[in-house]
Amino acid sequence: MSSFNKGLKKVEVALKWDPSPIGTPPHDLDIIAATYTSDDPGGAPAYVVHFDSRSPDGTITLNRDSTTGQGFGFDEVMTLELERLSPSYARVVVGIAIQQGERATVFGAVTNTAVRIREGYTDLAQNDFSEVADSTAAVIAEFARDDSGEWVFRAVLQGFDSDPTSFAAAMGRAH
Repeated sequence: MSSFNKGLKKVEVALKWDPSPIGTPPHDLDIIAATYTSDDPGGAPAYVVHFDSRSPDGTITLNRDSTTGQGFGFDEVMTLELERLSPSYARVVVGIAIQQGERATVFGAVTNTAVRIREGYTDLAQNDFSEVADSTAAVIAEFARDDSGEWVFRAVLQGFDSDPTSFAAAMGRAH
């Protein structure tokens, strides 16, 4: 993954994975974004965007949500319109979590996983989760305002062993 990029406006986070083998429960991976205020950039998120939700102001939207990984290419896509976010927000952290069923599922058990972060046609980062194969969730990116108010990107890959709800509460303390 790459380092900081300045002046980001509109970013897309796309996720893909192969469906589970026939006769086994489906794997459901989810993109989660947590937004933090300028007053408390490392505290509790002001709001969290995940499956079946969007930000209150419409700047962060889950455009596509897959519960099985079926389809071609990237099956789950989230758009972050950073240039439209209120100046009261200083940080957005993005992660991926696996919905847990009867048995804990880790990234290493899900075939052909990949995440791509891009602005327009420029790839900012790509990853296959091999470095966090034993984790059930992972922080993949941080977007933060610099001193001039411009949004910058920092690639992160930190694994967690938690369910999506616990992960959403803890992901801002990553790295």
